[in-house]
Amino acid sequence: MAIYKSAKGKTVDMSALVARNEKTRAVGNMSVNARGDTIDSHGRIIKPVTAKVNEAYGKTVGNRSAQPTKPQPKIQPDMPTEIPELTKEELELDEFLEDDIEVEKIKAEEIKAKETKKK
Repeated sequence: MAIYKSAKGKTVDMSALVARNEKTRAVGNMSVNARGDTIDSHGRIIKPVTAKVNEAYGKTVGNRSAQPTKPQPKIQPDMPTEIPELTKEELELDEFLEDDIEVEKIKAEEIKAKETKKK
């Protein structure tokens, strides 16, 4: 802030005035001091202004990285924690899948060979 002159010619340093009175109870019915900290009837700080700003910012911003605390991941109770063994039918299907992959690789190589012969 700047230094101002009063109507009577005295200089007033506004930043020093603000710094000197920031713990003083503000006029009004909000129960805050001049900084904006929530205070009780004795002037003790209940909730600092920085905590209030962090809460308000966290509510308005949808990005989770902007939240002051990281939420813990939720574990769904119906999800199994261990991988079950494959049944006989599933093992057979898995073998067929591997065979299909090999066949597709051979077909791809044949197509590449035909394309190179044409050129």
